[in-house]
Amino acid sequence: MTGPELKQLRSDLSDVIERKLTAADMARLCGLPEKGGADTIRRWEVSGPSPSATKVLRVLAMASERYPILEKFDIFDRHDVREEDRPAKRAAFRAQMRDEVLRRLG
Repeated sequence: MTGPELKQLRSDLSDVIERKLTAADMARLCGLPEKGGADTIRRWEVSGPSPSATKVLRVLAMASERYPILEKFDIFDRHDVREEDRPAKRAAFRAQMRDEVLRRLG
């Protein structure tokens, strides 16, 4: 994930939860310490986040329709899920991810 991609993700997650996310909010989502976390996010928005933060952010990004559901989370395209049920199951999963973003924000 690049710095501009991180900036775009902050904007996209803000849209999803209908609340503007600050750098401090993004630091909380990444599990960064409260002190200095926002500064780290601002640096990452230029240079890109650490590999461990990228993993967390890619999972949380699934809350937005703009990002694909990662393969290891995509249980919706299996043969045992009826095709007509898949859109609703995907929507429920994205809602669950939105709830997780809000939970992490406190």
